[in-house]
Amino acid sequence: MFAYIDGILDFAEDDLAVLDVNGVGYNIIISSRTLSLLPGCGERVKLYTYTAVREDAFLLYGFLSRAELNLFKMLITVNGIGPKGGLSILSAFDPEELKFAILSQDAKTISKAPGIGLKTAERLIVDLKNKVDMVFYDGSSSAKALKAPTKESEEYRDAIEGLMALGYSGTDATRAVNSLGDIEGLTAAKIVRAALKKM
Repeated sequence: MFAYIDGILDFAEDDLAVLDVNGVGYNIIISSRTLSLLPGCGERVKLYTYTAVREDAFLLYGFLSRAELNLFKMLITVNGIGPKGGLSILSAFDPEELKFAILSQDAKTISKAPGIGLKTAERLIVDLKNKVDMVFYDGSSSAKALKAPTKESEEYRDAIEGLMALGYSGTDATRAVNSLGDIEGLTAAKIVRAALKKM
């Protein structure tokens, strides 16, 4: 119903922000990560919103970016993850961290979010691993190009597996390899050595 709400932050605590828009206060449910990034009370803020209509309530969920909103909407399509679970995940991870965890199929890391078990994390990965690149839209004319590891070279996958064998999580391994930029022509061993310098 509402694409976003732009107003003065009147109150923010725990999982709730109140935005004053021309004298009307909107209760907006937020993640703890969003809470930590809000400006001070009395300052202007814009929250992209998701509207949930229930039999007994009309709820607004707010996010500081479209990417986070889109990711939330995708998370709640996963069986076993409702709005509360989606916010729990987004409280534990920023969108980029969650993307890396999904693409590296790191269910153990995702299951660290409160209320999210290992089976739910595994289901989330199966459902979203081929869709997560469509989520990261920043409001400009094009989406960020994000590639899943399965679309990358054998050396890329071998390097991530090598880092995981050294004890790094799939999320950290994927992040380190992706931070190297162009790795075309490098062997898995060289990629691992370069990535270790970034960790």
